[in-house]
Amino acid sequence: MGKQVKLKGRLRVLMQIAYILGALLVVIDAMIYTIDVRAGLILSASLVVYFLVNILIFTYNKPAIMNDMISFATQYGQVQRTLLRNLELPYALLDDQGKVVWTNQAFEDITQKEKGYKKNITTLFPALTKDKLPTESDYAEMPIVFQNSFYQAKMKKIALRPLVETGKIVSARDYEGYLVALYLFDETALKIALQENDDQSLAVGLIYLDNYEEALESIEEVRRSLLTALIERKINKYIAGVDGIAKKIEKDKYLVVLRKKAITALKEAKFDLLEDVKTVNIGNEMAVTLSIGVGLDGLSYAQNYEFARTSIDLALARGGDQAVVKTPETVSYFGGKSQQVEKNTRVKARVKAQALKEIITSKDKVIVMGHRLADVDSFGAAVGIMCIATALGRKAHIVINDITTSVRPMIDIMKQLPDYEEDMILNSEEALQAAGNNTVLVIVDVNKPSITECPELLKTCKSIVVLDHHRQGVEVIDNATLSYVEPYASSACEMVAEILQYVGEDIKIRNVEADCLYSGIMIDTNNFMSKTGVRTFEAAAFLRRNGADVTRVRKMFREDATEYKAKAEVVRIAELYKNEYAISVCPANGLASPTVVAAQAANELLNMTGIRASFVLTDYQNKIYISARSIDEVNVQIIMERMGGGGHMNIAGAQLENSNFDDAIQLLKETIETMTEEGDI
Repeated sequence: MGKQVKLKGRLRVLMQIAYILGALLVVIDAMIYTIDVRAGLILSASLVVYFLVNILIFTYNKPAIMNDMISFATQYGQVQRTLLRNLELPYALLDDQGKVVWTNQAFEDITQKEKGYKKNITTLFPALTKDKLPTESDYAEMPIVFQNSFYQAKMKKIALRPLVETGKIVSARDYEGYLVALYLFDETALKIALQENDDQSLAVGLIYLDNYEEALESIEEVRRSLLTALIERKINKYIAGVDGIAKKIEKDKYLVVLRKKAITALKEAKFDLLEDVKTVNIGNEMAVTLSIGVGLDGLSYAQNYEFARTSIDLALARGGDQAVVKTPETVSYFGGKSQQVEKNTRVKARVKAQALKEIITSKDKVIVMGHRLADVDSFGAAVGIMCIATALGRKAHIVINDITTSVRPMIDIMKQLPDYEEDMILNSEEALQAAGNNTVLVIVDVNKPSITECPELLKTCKSIVVLDHHRQGVEVIDNATLSYVEPYASSACEMVAEILQYVGEDIKIRNVEADCLYSGIMIDTNNFMSKTGVRTFEAAAFLRRNGADVTRVRKMFREDATEYKAKAEVVRIAELYKNEYAISVCPANGLASPTVVAAQAANELLNMTGIRASFVLTDYQNKIYISARSIDEVNVQIIMERMGGGGHMNIAGAQLENSNFDDAIQLLKETIETMTEEGDI
């Protein structure tokens, strides 16, 4: 044993200290001999005895000491394994593919797997895929959920090359293998505590009565106070039911304070107060509707209130009768199923007209822009704004990149007249060059910046005016100097026709301009059959008085034979989904403006009995365009919003990139199915 195993290091020095001290005594003994020989002899005899005793003790005890040391080393490794095996922290070793190599007892307890489990880690934690393992770096971590518990998974890369290089069995040349040490830290209690704290955080809400004045006017004066009391009771009872506070701040406005947890419950119930308040009826001809705006997750109470203000503005801009919840990252919409109520008063139109007049007169140039693939309503509204600018002595340009077949007849007629200059129509590049610091940009028939004809103009022009009749979505033009968005209006042309009446008495409208505006109203209302109100006909009457001719307009929009046949083909191949949704495809071959034909075909499909909504898809410019139409039973706007689009309750659309007809139709069906199950349609 002594020849096979030798001591080294500090232990060897400790065992040899007696010999080192003996050597020192020998030197001292030699010095004593120079002083006294007899004393030196006595010390020499003592040294001999000292060395003999030490040699005997060392020779006798060394094998026992070596055996004890070897036994301790063996037991120490076993102790380490036992400690790691019984470690309370769940721990596992994975290979570089994610396969489980070794687990400790705590890991087996939480995963409920036997010792020796050798499958891939994704069978236990699906989120912990191979790409989540540390490869480039030596460390990685991610949160995972397992059986209603929350864990923070921390992974450390253990290179095997140094271990292999010290071995004598395997060659380590160019070996780059590694293991992954996986630790699971239970954060369930922390998550629950944080969630409970978050649930108790403050949320601020605003509730506005959309048609307060109109509803009161529809009943006898003596019963108006009763109607107000019943509505207030509904609101207070509803908010108190979720442990909140509702305070009336004006005759038709309420401030609401709630816990965030209550907002989650209201979301799950789809803010059923919107429908519940409509049941209040004491003889009023018009049902009362609400708009709700909620702000939460802000950095302060003041920011939550600002979020609530923004939310209520969005709800009102989208037509009311809906709830909007805004956080720093998202905006959620609920409700919005009922038709918007037209306002009989024109006060707002007059105020906006005066504001527009002041803005235009303060600038040198006016640029008017609609949405991509301009339709009749977009172009007609742009012509109306150009008419206003000309009357105010300002030069105006209309931005159009691709002239569609729907607007080409009007543009051709205007270009033939000497009253209009050649640069009346500009493309995006020309418009960017023409725009300057003293230019006002007027956007019509769109409020979503990404689908405008030239989004870059929004950054170039400092003064921006928005006139639109579509509901606002999450993406809005937020730096507008003047915004006039009225979802109840039938068309942008109707809004511009109203503004024309209030800008000034000396404004002269040419026949062709009146035709353009009249055409926009006619097309967007499907020949005055949908989404028309009193103000729609009043705007049409104003245009007729200023020279709009129905016969000229009808001739202008007679269909090409190819387009007529394409529309008939769309109707022929239409599929009835759930026996109440018509879905069809419009082939783009041979059509100059397939999106226009698709929209017209969608209107035609509504003439079939039992059809609640129609959807026509067409392929144009490497995108799938969806035209959605309904009469009054289905809100196609919220369906298209789910698919990234928007529009009106009865007229909406969406654009899908990197898609084909089969995938788009499947996505549409899944969206309809999901929204039906959720009760949104």
